[in-house]
Amino acid sequence: MSTPSIYLAGPDVFWPNAIELGAAKKKLCQRYGFTGLFPLDNSLDLSSLSPYQAGLAIYRANIELMNRCDLIIANMTPFRGPSMDVGTAFEMGYLTALNKPVWGYSLDGRLYSDRIDGSLTDAEGFSIERFDMADNLMMIGALEQQGGLITKAHSETLTNHLTLFEQVLKQL
Repeated sequence: MSTPSIYLAGPDVFWPNAIELGAAKKKLCQRYGFTGLFPLDNSLDLSSLSPYQAGLAIYRANIELMNRCDLIIANMTPFRGPSMDVGTAFEMGYLTALNKPVWGYSLDGRLYSDRIDGSLTDAEGFSIERFDMADNLMMIGALEQQGGLITKAHSETLTNHLTLFEQVLKQL
């Protein structure tokens, strides 16, 4: 029987210590009987490609990793705005469409609506989604359908990421 594999999604790949964070998560996966697949595991030679072509190569390599995995754990901590990283949202949707379990965690324990300035509408007059959820209803729906979400109000440190990530692994 093979070891179940987990796609490790999130904006972690943009952190200055992305390699260290990915390695620590993979080590925790191994401790709990899983194989972690971190997007930066792809060994791609992008040197001869244009930035656009390099982006497409990374996309294809990550799709291949997601196709190989058994489930996903997504870091849903807000990134560059009030909501989670858009690439991570795509990855969660992709694995939901493949009917694979979707799990997540966020270092921001506030509701999505509390992270947006305004009461009923934002500064541009657009309605604010108010469903008492940690992020957009489609993302939380994916988690509720096949996995779960753990949130805590913590600062974004390596230790806090790994603590919440390990809590998800314990649930699995």
